[in-house]
Amino acid sequence: MTEIEDLNAQFGITNQLTFATAPGSLTVANINNQHASATIALQGGHLMTWTPKGENPVVWLSPAAKLAPGKSIRGGVPICWPWFGAHATEDTFPSHGFARTSQWQVTETSTLADGATQLKFELEPAKMPKQQWPHACTVQCIITVGHTLQMELVTSNCGEDEITISEALHTYFAVSDVRNISIDGLDGCHYQDKVDAFKEKQQTGALAFSSEVDRVYIDTQADCIIHDPGLSRQIRISKAGSDSTIIWNPWIEKARQMGDLGDDGYLNMVCVESANAGKNSVTLAAGIKHSLKVCYSVEKN
Repeated sequence: MTEIEDLNAQFGITNQLTFATAPGSLTVANINNQHASATIALQGGHLMTWTPKGENPVVWLSPAAKLAPGKSIRGGVPICWPWFGAHATEDTFPSHGFARTSQWQVTETSTLADGATQLKFELEPAKMPKQQWPHACTVQCIITVGHTLQMELVTSNCGEDEITISEALHTYFAVSDVRNISIDGLDGCHYQDKVDAFKEKQQTGALAFSSEVDRVYIDTQADCIIHDPGLSRQIRISKAGSDSTIIWNPWIEKARQMGDLGDDGYLNMVCVESANAGKNSVTLAAGIKHSLKVCYSVEKN
C-alpha cells in the first residue's frame, strides 16, 4: 500500500476529505465540504488555501509558490515555530524555525456536528533537529475547515526544564488591491517597525498601505479586521493565546527580489499574523502546555 493509499484508508472521509500527491511531490489533504474547500500540505502542516462556498479565496497562495521537499511555501499559513524570525543566537538556523519545512503526521480526522472537517497533525519529536532544538516537547496543529477557518497550535513541554518559544501563524490573506484596503484593531498599539531600524512606534487609527510594511505589534489580543471594498467584504481575525500581531507586505522591490511571490503578487496579499514574538515569547515550565488559537471569518459589506 502506498503512502497516499494508507492515508486515505486511515483518515479519508467519503465525499469530504481525500489525500493526494501535489506538484513537487508534496502530500496534501484536499477538503471539500458543505461550507468550504481547503488544501493542506503535510509538509509544514501548512494550510495552503481556504475558500468558503460562494466566496472568493480568503487565504492567498502565491501563483509563483515553489512546491518542493524541504522548501517553505509562499502563501497560505506557514507555521513559525519554535522561534519567530531569525534565531536569537545561530544565524545558520532557518528563519522562522524548522516546523514549516518538516513533515507533520496526521493523527486524527473527523466530521463535526455542523459539517465542518477537522484534521489533527503532530510534529513528532523524532522529526525535530536535535542540534537546533534539544528539548523534549511536542507540537500539534488542529485545523477545522468550515464556514470559518479555525487553527490551534499546541506546544507541550514534556521535559524537566522550562523552555521558551516564539511562534506565529503567518497567514497570507487574499485582497483585491492592498493599496485600497485598511486594517482595524490596532489603534493605540505599540509596534516595532522593522522597515525603520526596529524603532518602537505607536499606531494611530486604521492601518493603510502605500509602501512596505513590516511591523510587530506587541501586547495586543484584539481582533483585527481587514476592510476590502474591492471585494465588498471584511475578514475578521480573532485569536486567543497570542499577545503579538505582525502585519507584513513586502511592496514592489522586495516582492520582485523574492522570486516566489510574483512581480505584482504584493498587490493581492497582506499578512496578518497571530503570534507570540519578541517580548511576548512564551516560557513553559515542565509539563505545561500552551495553545495559540485563531478563527478567520468573512463578513459581507
